[in-house]
Amino acid sequence: MKLQQLRYIWEVAHHELNVSATAQSLYTSQPGISKQIRLLEDELGIEIFARSGKHLTHITPVGKTILEQAGEILKKVESIKQAAHEFRDEKTGSLSIATTHTQARYALPAVIESFIGQYPDVALHMHQGSPVQIAELAANGDVDFAIATEGLELFGDLVMLPCYRWNRSIVVPNNHPLVAKERVTLQDVAAHPIVTYVFGFTGRSKLDDAFQKEGLEPRVVFTATDADVIKTYVRLGLGIGIIADMAHDQFEDPDLVALDASHLFAPSTTMIGCRRGTFLRGFMYDFIELFAPHLSRELIDQAFAADNHAEVDKLFEDVALPLR
Repeated sequence: MKLQQLRYIWEVAHHELNVSATAQSLYTSQPGISKQIRLLEDELGIEIFARSGKHLTHITPVGKTILEQAGEILKKVESIKQAAHEFRDEKTGSLSIATTHTQARYALPAVIESFIGQYPDVALHMHQGSPVQIAELAANGDVDFAIATEGLELFGDLVMLPCYRWNRSIVVPNNHPLVAKERVTLQDVAAHPIVTYVFGFTGRSKLDDAFQKEGLEPRVVFTATDADVIKTYVRLGLGIGIIADMAHDQFEDPDLVALDASHLFAPSTTMIGCRRGTFLRGFMYDFIELFAPHLSRELIDQAFAADNHAEVDKLFEDVALPLR
């Protein structure tokens, strides 16, 4: 059994069983990959992939088990490479982050600017998607960090570190009737059509929980994953917007008023998640601390040593998270 063979079956499985596409991505030949897969199957005495003629049709039950273990082995190999790289040159490498639009647009720019100033030879790669997509990328080892407010807890093999708490604002045009209210109520909000985040994005569940608790049925007329898109449709008059407080800027959005909604909806917590067992290079610790200064190397190491999410939560019980 060769490491190359494990890489081939892993890549084929993640290229929809298309050997030709796999060969192109690995800069090798299709016959070479097919031969190595056959040699591995012959050695193990089983079929990893079922076939119809020369085409792979699906992964066999035992193949799924082998692929899962192959993935773990390949992740370990990558950690070994990372460890060696760290000792060769601690200031070069790459860092990949998966996150939502709100984090990428409003929370991360200053952090990334500082990080690049500190590590100019580390290449940064950002991927955007839904919280579940983001968490899956981190759990599979396709990115180093996942940063999101929801969805990370669905993956047990992620170590989740709380970064900061944030509240919401109701954004309306300058001449909207709600601007005259001293203190907006949930009933006031429910009386208007609402433009807000898609369910599962940026703490949307807190919003739904608040209305349900009061027995109110919000009129959500438009949803989006992007706070800037939400503000665009508020400007068009579709309804009032409910967005993360950080997503309103009085200089960039002079035509919109942000009304405090911290008394209406429970605050949300943004987390940074990383696959358990990942070798953290020095610049990875520094990136986390730039994003969340309370997350020292010692605290991060303690979280990675914990056995489950409950132990990590207990570790942060007495840690006061900053509010943005």
